[in-house]
Amino acid sequence: MPEIYLGDNLEILGSFADCEFDLIYIDPPFNTGKVQARQRLKTVRDSSGDRTGFQGVKYRTERLGRLSFMDVHDDYLKFLTPRLEEAFRLLSPKGAFFLHLDYREVHYVKVILDEIFGRECFMNEIVWAYDYGGRSKKRWSPKHDNILWYVKDPNNYTFLYDEIDRVPYMAPGLVGPSKAARGKTPTDTWWHTIVSPTGKEKTGYPTQKPLRLLERIVRVHSREGDRLLDFFAGSGTLGEAAVRNRREVVLIDNSKEAVDVMARRLAFAHPVIYPAVVNDAG
Repeated sequence: MPEIYLGDNLEILGSFADCEFDLIYIDPPFNTGKVQARQRLKTVRDSSGDRTGFQGVKYRTERLGRLSFMDVHDDYLKFLTPRLEEAFRLLSPKGAFFLHLDYREVHYVKVILDEIFGRECFMNEIVWAYDYGGRSKKRWSPKHDNILWYVKDPNNYTFLYDEIDRVPYMAPGLVGPSKAARGKTPTDTWWHTIVSPTGKEKTGYPTQKPLRLLERIVRVHSREGDRLLDFFAGSGTLGEAAVRNRREVVLIDNSKEAVDVMARRLAFAHPVIYPAVVNDAG
């Protein structure tokens, strides 16, 4: 049965043993609002400051005039890096790690992951492309997310080719009837719509990812009985994909609302829910 934890993921991750998980997928905050700022800012840690960063830390903002996002990147990466280091520690020798971001932060985070895992352990950048929502009149409208795939050992990892779902040929007349009927395996560009705002799959969670997207990762990069982890679990899509494909799964989020959504979504699997971890020292 799935395990759901409410609390600070970094503290909870520290309670797990080395190499405990065979597949780790995370979909952390994309840092969307702050990177759209149009002024150059410098932030100084100040308990009476005007800004609140990750984990409730207060900062004072100094405006320097020009467009710059460096302070935002620094704050975001300082938050994310120790969690990525924990992911490496927790990943099994044949395991796979997937990080789901978009254009705002993915390039900076990839540099960090190259340092943690090793550049030779980077396998793919998967582009999830979708066609939904408004169109910009000032630039090419961004309609894709980036998913980075890393392994512990580039010579020995789980990749179940026969479990890959097939997609239609764009020009079936060029490949013959048998190939056209079978379809082809996807490339590193995955075309799939977002979760429909009015569909049955929708949980109401604002950043919910499609179940089919996560099922592809689960089926190809893990085996039945494997132990999976998502420590920015949100609506629990990895959890449902894992349970429906007979994997064990641990889900962590610091939002009670997210945990409530996951509990309802996975009620059919009778999840075990753990309350927030209390640090006795603090």
